[in-house]
Amino acid sequence: MAVTPYINIEKLTKSYGDRMLFADVTFGINRGDKIGLIAKNGTGKTTMLRIIAGLEDADSGTVTCRAGLKIALVEQKPDFGGADATPLSACAGFGSEEATRMLTQLGVEDVNAPMATMSGGQQKRVAIARALLSEPDLLILDEPTNHLDIQVIEWLEARLTRSAATILLVTHDRYFLDRVCNKIIEIDLEQIFTYKGNYAEYLRRRQERIEALTGELAKVRNTLRKEQEWMNRQPQARAGKAKFRIDAFYELKSRSRQKVTDSTDAVQLSVNASRIGNKIFEAEGVTKHFGDKCVLDDFTYTFARYDKVGIVGPNGVGKSTFIKMLQGIVKPDSGRFDIGDTVRFGYYSQEGLQLPREKKVIDAVTDIAEDIVLEGGERHSPMQFLQKFLFSPKDQQKYIHTLSGGEQARLHLAVTLMRSPNFLILDEPTNDLDIVTLGLLEEYLSDFKGCLMVVSHDRYFLDNMVDHLFVFTGNGVVKDFPGNYSDYRRWQAEMDAAVEKPAAEKKVKPKTDKPRKLSFKEKKRMEELEALIEKLTAEKEELEALFASGIADDIESKSARYSEVKNELDDAELEWLELSEI
Repeated sequence: MAVTPYINIEKLTKSYGDRMLFADVTFGINRGDKIGLIAKNGTGKTTMLRIIAGLEDADSGTVTCRAGLKIALVEQKPDFGGADATPLSACAGFGSEEATRMLTQLGVEDVNAPMATMSGGQQKRVAIARALLSEPDLLILDEPTNHLDIQVIEWLEARLTRSAATILLVTHDRYFLDRVCNKIIEIDLEQIFTYKGNYAEYLRRRQERIEALTGELAKVRNTLRKEQEWMNRQPQARAGKAKFRIDAFYELKSRSRQKVTDSTDAVQLSVNASRIGNKIFEAEGVTKHFGDKCVLDDFTYTFARYDKVGIVGPNGVGKSTFIKMLQGIVKPDSGRFDIGDTVRFGYYSQEGLQLPREKKVIDAVTDIAEDIVLEGGERHSPMQFLQKFLFSPKDQQKYIHTLSGGEQARLHLAVTLMRSPNFLILDEPTNDLDIVTLGLLEEYLSDFKGCLMVVSHDRYFLDNMVDHLFVFTGNGVVKDFPGNYSDYRRWQAEMDAAVEKPAAEKKVKPKTDKPRKLSFKEKKRMEELEALIEKLTAEKEELEALFASGIADDIESKSARYSEVKNELDDAELEWLELSEI
């Protein structure tokens, strides 16, 4: 099938002050591409999306869009045009009934509620609904899964997987990348690297690239040693040598300093955890209400040593309230918590970093501790410690208020772990962390000598980190499920199937001895459908050929007609199949 270019990005460069994000990068987006954009936080992912969407200028280079290309961008903090906006008004222009249906599918319950009173998760759902309703040629999504509950993420994932739309997205959700994307673009060392395939294929191919470059670099350095010996001889010993060899030496020297990757794969977190005793934590008969809403009803549980628990459930069901009650931040209405003497909490909260914003990173961390003990008793200065969290000495001189959202999340994590907790409570830790930092955190937590409780919508993170789940089902009910999130979803699917099967069996009509024949009217309808299907198929193929040629006029109206033809053809074929089975 012919490739239809949508966007061509050529020699694009962008920097902020003396900080280069990417330089002279060139790539294209074609019709049908589903691209995941991956990079460390603060290296230009969001900036790249905004430049492609036409909301921000590059320093140099060009972004050339196909004539009439319709782009929809869902930003991390969407704008709905004023304090009076409602979900329905934000989706104006798409028909009230259609907009309400889409918003409801995304879990927006009150379509007339003021946007200003809605949570970040609810606002993100409205932004996604607005973008999907616009049926763009190119859908750009910046962290679409942030602040969404798992059920909505899975709905969106399924829709985008089935969709023929062209997609460019940034997300830390590795299952989402794996199931939706057919191409990965990585920003690394101010360049871009393109990999065909999903996230799993990207990991394999990226490792092959790094190994090949590492091998090449080893050869370069070996050759450099020999050439260095030659250069070190007396000038007269090489006076007659060709000048090109001297030039080649300096080129080799430059290549030998090349970095293979900026992702700091060798960095490992090894923060010390305080010793934890046999008595950890007991909850007995804990109940909590907010007005008429019950978030916890007679909860009883005894935490074991090294317990690793994931907390899942719809947004607003009380997960964050629950972990605040464990720490005494929120008081229960009744019941009690009994905490062991050796327990030291480390709390990574959704509210974010609580450090003086006018201070530099290094100064704020030094104020907390001038000496940080790592696992095994090794001691680090604040500067050394921050480097383990991917803050270079230069980055450590930044003021906290200038950090990107991802950099602030990384600093928040560093401050949480540097206090050597033995009971870690992480509330949506993956929201603003990049994939590189998530990998480091997972390695640390897998060896963590303490208890872990994590609230997360990141299914990959939950599958790797927890031994069992607290499932919040609503009305204060919490079920303890023995297994990770994928285990729970399989069990849930089996339970749903078991419930549906008896109901389906009741609906089965008893078979008659003689099969029913088509009526005259039904035969006539089948003939009409066959003619219609033939006509629509021809029109669809004609439009596809026109799009492939790249010379179509009035592309917007033809694209709209193409969508209509596809829908009419699907309906006609379905009706014909139903009649043919009689």
